[in-house]
Amino acid sequence: MTSSDIADRIVAAILAQKLAPGARLGEQPLSLLFDCSRTLVREALMQLAARGIVTVSARRGWFVVQPSEAEAREAFEARRVIETGLIRSASAMKPAQLRRLQQHLKDEQASLQGLDVGRRSYLLGDFHVCLAECLGNQLLADTLRDFTARTTLIAMLYQSTHDAEHSCGEHVQIVEALARGDTAAAEALMAEHIGHVQEALRLHDTAADDPLAELRQALAPVDGRASTAPARKPRRPRLAQDTPDTDSTPAPYLGDLL
Repeated sequence: MTSSDIADRIVAAILAQKLAPGARLGEQPLSLLFDCSRTLVREALMQLAARGIVTVSARRGWFVVQPSEAEAREAFEARRVIETGLIRSASAMKPAQLRRLQQHLKDEQASLQGLDVGRRSYLLGDFHVCLAECLGNQLLADTLRDFTARTTLIAMLYQSTHDAEHSCGEHVQIVEALARGDTAAAEALMAEHIGHVQEALRLHDTAADDPLAELRQALAPVDGRASTAPARKPRRPRLAQDTPDTDSTPAPYLGDLL
């Protein structure tokens, strides 16, 4: 077991939607799970932090990232540029590569009939990585694996309504276009597919302008009337000599993974 193996397992768990945005990744539970040292776990988490998959807090530990709405838009735009450009610049696909993609599609279609939602989610996301590998660019395949993990987290965080069967159908159309050598159609279909996934997210355009938009909407009076609560005196600014507040509520700890 290497640090890269641990990092790959965590990314795979995210692609399968088994790890949610904000999930805590404790070094001790992970070292017990993988039967390795905490040093090795820490190396894996540092790799994932550099790739934008996890984040670390000095006092609280390691957590799966929770992308903001602005980061969500950037992630989808990056995927659109990478994947359409990859198809545009690719040479004709070899028969062996085409058969691999077609087998992946069969696995996707079989997963739609099963009850394993994690496998279904993983296969739908991994299609894009598989496509990059079949088009002969391993570097972009590795990059897309991370972007796909981030967009999977985004889909969970912003409650995507995109239908798995529809997504699989769009994958089929992309591969069919590549099989007949129509890269222009495949490129257009890929751009349309990524657009459909992004449009299914519940993103609010006002969030970038108003950082309190989500909280403001959540705390709006449910009966549609203005709040009748008495106005409160504003709190004075905290001074340097003041005792800082402490949060005594323990953060949820990762007890079971993969």
